[in-house]
Amino acid sequence: MSASKSSLTALTLGAIGVVYGDIGTSVLYAVKEVFGSGHVPFTHENVYGILSIFFWTLTVIVSLKYVVLVLRADNNGEGGLVAMLALASQSVKDRPRLRQMLLLVGIFGTCLFYGDGVITPAISVLSAVEGLEVISPAFKKYVIPLTLIILFGLFAVQKHGTSGIGKLFGPITLVWFACIALLGVMQILTHPEILWAISPHYALRFVWENPGITFIILGAVVLCVTGGEALYADMGHFGKKPIRVAWFSIVMPALTLNYFGQGALLLSNPAAVKNPFFMMAPDWALLPLVGLATMATVIASQALISGAFSVTKQVIQLGYLPRLQIMHTSVKETGQIYLPFVNWGLFVAIVVAVVMFKSSSNLAAAYGIAVCTDMLITTILTFYVIRYSWKYPLALCLAATGFFFIVDFAFWASNLLKLFDGGWFPLMIGGAIFTLMITWKDGRRLLNEKLRADAIDLPSFLEAVFVSPPARVEGTAVFLTAEPGTVPNALLHNLKHNKVLHANNLFVTVRNHEVPWIGMDKRLEIEGLGHDCWQVVIHYGFKNDPNIPKALQQIKGRGCELEDMTTSYFLSRDTVVPTIGSGMSHWREKLFAQMHHNASGAADFLKLPNNSVVELGSKIEI
Repeated sequence: MSASKSSLTALTLGAIGVVYGDIGTSVLYAVKEVFGSGHVPFTHENVYGILSIFFWTLTVIVSLKYVVLVLRADNNGEGGLVAMLALASQSVKDRPRLRQMLLLVGIFGTCLFYGDGVITPAISVLSAVEGLEVISPAFKKYVIPLTLIILFGLFAVQKHGTSGIGKLFGPITLVWFACIALLGVMQILTHPEILWAISPHYALRFVWENPGITFIILGAVVLCVTGGEALYADMGHFGKKPIRVAWFSIVMPALTLNYFGQGALLLSNPAAVKNPFFMMAPDWALLPLVGLATMATVIASQALISGAFSVTKQVIQLGYLPRLQIMHTSVKETGQIYLPFVNWGLFVAIVVAVVMFKSSSNLAAAYGIAVCTDMLITTILTFYVIRYSWKYPLALCLAATGFFFIVDFAFWASNLLKLFDGGWFPLMIGGAIFTLMITWKDGRRLLNEKLRADAIDLPSFLEAVFVSPPARVEGTAVFLTAEPGTVPNALLHNLKHNKVLHANNLFVTVRNHEVPWIGMDKRLEIEGLGHDCWQVVIHYGFKNDPNIPKALQQIKGRGCELEDMTTSYFLSRDTVVPTIGSGMSHWREKLFAQMHHNASGAADFLKLPNNSVVELGSKIEI
């Protein structure tokens, strides 16, 4: 019993550091943006109304939607938009057109995650460093250079992994939540009546009296739920219970106290609206608070960067991106990975965002559209899961998700007002990545169709070969082929040029599925083709780590004994040649050809031993 309690405590502490870093740092800028927008007349009633809106936004979107409802939609224990997408597409697999539409919507949502991954570190770290301006206006010219130095340091350490410093994330973030709660309590004690703003009637009255202003400021209010998607995305790492315990026992109370503390400060000192968070602190505490806030924002950014790595890996295995170099940074944790291309691509985009927008207030205008679109997509996908997978009554499904859809839609529509003030930036990033993903998916389909059209039936081919068999050499040849039952080009080249066949021949196809994990008991299918030849299909989920040699160890005892020293892996290295005609538009074919050319080698991705790989090239026109 005590062991399970200590495990729950450790997981809860980990969840505080990884899951809630982003939403925990929203106190730095959310209230400032609402009151600093100039849309809300500064009155005591409006302060009460805005605080009430903040509290009930946190309650409805985070507590009810994500913590209570969405966390229930786990895909074999995994969460996040990719897992939800796989769950929703599986639930409507008997409706191909609907399934295709959901896949497109879900993939677009995944692309917007990268837009969020650019804005969040930029706005978080920038808003923390801007605390220096409260200490002295003379620090203003150092804010952007210091922000860029901190961000560079963060991205530079990614290749070393986070297992060492990751242990500090939870305790530091816990200290952060304790500090923001304490700052809030200190201010609330001067105006304890501010706690009445918890009553929903203040929010409803503000909305009733100021419907136009309410609609406009929802684009800033949404800043208080930044990172809400992380609750669901990180479910696989921590489990539902620790995430729920952390939210209700620590995160939600600390955020509420701080927001209400900022409100109490504004009642006493309306001029504090220029940076209410840092102005809550006494002068002697400002510098340590800026330091702690910077650490908290770096931790929040780290969680998002790690999320970008794992989402990219999942999307690659779902077939929407080419293979990229993936480095494992931990010998114990398979989930701790580093993708150099994604890491430095994100960094460059973040530098552009910081230099272009220059302040957290300007970045706040860019923030929101991507997040709200993702929240809307999650709600839509949730409906299909609970209706078609869980088989709940239609009326209940519409009631459950319809309410959240209306709330999400209101926030989304409000954020559209910020489209030309910066909202275009994350949409542009998401749109560019969506174009790459769809081009890769369509290109792979065309490539496979071309390969199938030119393919030779494998069993028939082997029968013809063994009428007058070539010389056989010792060892095992593993031929990788995209389609089971077809002759791989590498085999044709080997017979043509080397005029030999190995003693054992395995024709291996890798199949990736829309489920997170496939266990070792379902990893392998093997079919004998005679003449010491076998057809092998290896199955992986989108969170499994492909490792062909390890998977093939299961063949031992089935008539084929693999020895590492006598096994050779034959791959076809295809060069794609774009042609004018059917298929995709010419520019997309050229883009696909370039992506195909730049994809990292299959040998590395599939963990093949470097000294046992033979690559044979061929050209394919699409």
